Amino acid sequence: MMKSGFASLILLVLTIFAISVAGQSPATPQTPAGQTLRVWLDAFNSGDRARIQDYIVKYDPVRSLDNELNLRNQSGGYELISIDKNDRLSIEFIVREKKQRSNSLDGSLLSVFGKITVKDVAKDTDPAPVVAFALRIIPRGMTAADMNPKIDAATRAQVIEAAISKLDEYYVFPEIAKKMDESVQAKLNSGGYDDATASNDFADKLMEDLRTVSHDKHLRIDFSPQVLPKRDPNANQTPDPVAIARVRTQLESINCSFERVDWLPSNIGYLKLNGFNDPEICGPTVIAAMNFLAHTNALIIDLRENNGGSAKMLPYICSYFFTEPTHLSDVYYRKEDKTTETWTSKEVQGARFVDKPILILTANRTFSAAEAFAYDMKNLKRATIIGETTGGGAHPITVWRLDDHFTITVPSARAISPITKTDWEGTGVEPDIKVPAAEALDVAKRVALEQIKTKEK
Repeated sequence: MMKSGFASLILLVLTIFAISVAGQSPATPQTPAGQTLRVWLDAFNSGDRARIQDYIVKYDPVRSLDNELNLRNQSGGYELISIDKNDRLSIEFIVREKKQRSNSLDGSLLSVFGKITVKDVAKDTDPAPVVAFALRIIPRGMTAADMNPKIDAATRAQVIEAAISKLDEYYVFPEIAKKMDESVQAKLNSGGYDDATASNDFADKLMEDLRTVSHDKHLRIDFSPQVLPKRDPNANQTPDPVAIARVRTQLESINCSFERVDWLPSNIGYLKLNGFNDPEICGPTVIAAMNFLAHTNALIIDLRENNGGSAKMLPYICSYFFTEPTHLSDVYYRKEDKTTETWTSKEVQGARFVDKPILILTANRTFSAAEAFAYDMKNLKRATIIGETTGGGAHPITVWRLDDHFTITVPSARAISPITKTDWEGTGVEPDIKVPAAEALDVAKRVALEQIKTKEK
């Protein structure tokens, strides 16, 4: 009896242990990509702003801290469910959100497909800087396999043909479009895409090849597991009230990317702006921020975590910094062969901030519309730029459907400064005072004090 009872106890312990092990998350592989996944997941799940920011600075500088924190709040963090594909410099995985979303219809937790590609590093056990990082919610009724399905040679050739057609017709520089055409066709004919047998892998490889020729960071190839609707992006679309309401809710939940509006000692204003969003929704936030900052003696605008957004916000904000309508920039559209001008508005709601110093903080991840703001304000001698050279993305884009599952994002226009007669594409915006991004705010405070004193003399 005693032996039988002891054996039963041992069996019970082993069963509990087996259940416990079965419920554990899988270990991340001892590869550069696997270690980067582990570091990101630990930082993300902590919910700690400083830890997430530290991860972004070290490994993925183009990632937005504001967006990452918002995603963390929505999801409650991620539980690692499986490692689906693991190479030394690339890893695909499934995570599950820890918190039920408010719009969940059946009360279930959302599963998310992820893929991280990293740079090469000396040791396999070291985390590596990110080259590409994608997270996609797995739609209801789909599996992990649906997120990166196999693709045959005929489909690859069809997608390449459609992509080249859109580039030839719309890409802002026709001569570069021709070079991209020749390059990918030659690679296709020589079997260079034969090993890209998974949809996401093929999209990534084709995008990399097009960017190698164009050096255009706005150019993208993307795969969608769901069938894409047939829409002409140039056609006037009937506004979708449900979609508009959803966007409004999302923007309001992050305060339209206005992370911080503050008063600093010596009467210096501070605005941390992490994104440029549609003024039709976010205009009231701009008005409130500018009214709060109106009576400071200098203004620091922090764009170090700003990846861009709506071009409409650029003249809206700039209008607060000029007394008269001011010519900011032009945009040339290649397909239509026309140029449009962007000016500040004569009237604004609330208080202007004029005839006082403005300092703009930048980082290498500052991108697109945020770069346009820094570039225009610098060239108009309305602001001092402090920090790092920005990312170098100046071309407005149009997204085109290539087939049921693939899209191409085509840079179809280019910005032209009325002062420099060019833009910042590929080069970025050079700061007036070049310092590491982490030091930019402290430097800006000192420069602001110097400019205030100079103005008072």
